[in-house]
Amino acid sequence: MSNGNALGNESYKAGSFIFLEGQKDSKNFYIIRTGKVAVTKESQIVEDDAPPHLDTGDFFGVVSCMSRHPRIETAKAITDVDLIAINRDHFGTLIQRNTPIAMKIIRSFSKKLRFYDSEITRRTLRQASEEDPQLLYNLGEYYFNQKAFNKATYSFQKFLKYCPASANESQAKMKLQTMGMPFQAPPVNSTGSMARQYPNDSMIFSEHEPGEELYIIQQGKVKITKIINNQEVLLAVLQPGDIFGEMALLENKPRSASAIAYGDVVMLAVNKANFEQMVVSQPQIATKLIQLLSERIWTAFKQLANLLYKDPLARIYDTLLTQVLKKRVPIEHKTSYTFDFGQQELIKMLGIDQNQGNLVIRKLFENKKFTLMNGKIHLEDLEELEKQVKYFSKMQELERKREISSTKKMG
Repeated sequence: MSNGNALGNESYKAGSFIFLEGQKDSKNFYIIRTGKVAVTKESQIVEDDAPPHLDTGDFFGVVSCMSRHPRIETAKAITDVDLIAINRDHFGTLIQRNTPIAMKIIRSFSKKLRFYDSEITRRTLRQASEEDPQLLYNLGEYYFNQKAFNKATYSFQKFLKYCPASANESQAKMKLQTMGMPFQAPPVNSTGSMARQYPNDSMIFSEHEPGEELYIIQQGKVKITKIINNQEVLLAVLQPGDIFGEMALLENKPRSASAIAYGDVVMLAVNKANFEQMVVSQPQIATKLIQLLSERIWTAFKQLANLLYKDPLARIYDTLLTQVLKKRVPIEHKTSYTFDFGQQELIKMLGIDQNQGNLVIRKLFENKKFTLMNGKIHLEDLEELEKQVKYFSKMQELERKREISSTKKMG
């Protein structure tokens, strides 16, 4: 039971729930003033350093609050707790008054997102993601063979910068000479200004390159790409106002993807030295960054949770529900919805082979509430998605408990 007041303070008795996973009203997040709180998820995702409970000064509920999505976790009071409840609309005020909290949230989110991305890559590609400046040479080779010489030049120059005297040094220099390019690139900015300009199709940064700045797009668009199985895959196209490159800056690790100018681009660059100053002086940018990280974490969590379903039909229902939630479409009784993709696009989203995909799609359409409309998947009642996902989640949880029980008996 909570007691709210004008200051945003809430109190809960030991054993009571603060919020439940799936709850749609997520306008607040919380900082613990006193007491202990347990935060759990139905999906059994093992997090690298998830504590058994949260204590004084810790925060929770930020992801769903700032992304405006349903809760992805359940929060329960272990002891009597007093909480500071913060409405998302007042987040800028919190940043101005308490910058360390904002920095703590940003760094925590960056670490969590890095973990989720690594787990998704490991589960889908059957290997851990590898980000190593030595691989800049391979990236240069790929672009050289594709005759994308400006990108090849960038990759080889960065390889020589970060990996001097390595095994491929002479080959990288030979390729640069073949293209008539110098071994070193001119400095991006020698004035110390935060402004950056990039012409169309130029490399802003490449995967495997150590990160030193995050970027805020002011004009133009930016493509985010990654080389997967010797193919350049387009991950996203970013627009003015978008922020990117924050994980490498905050985590001090190599870039996990490449950023390429899509048309002429004007951006602001924020480095480690001026990052905290930016958070203080421009809380609206810090708020946007946390909203961005929250959206990415929510999406990555849903994607990783989807991969844990053993039944491919369960994965289809869950994928469709996630697509609806990402667009923030209200799920109401007998509300119809047409997705902006068809059967083949859905199979690609799941990352399964064509034959298995065709079989599971046929199972989906055995549900008469699903039809095709102009080549797009159409659903007569959105509540059917929630109903099916809850059913499969319950079945998977029962199976997990049976496996645990069986293991204990064998032990």
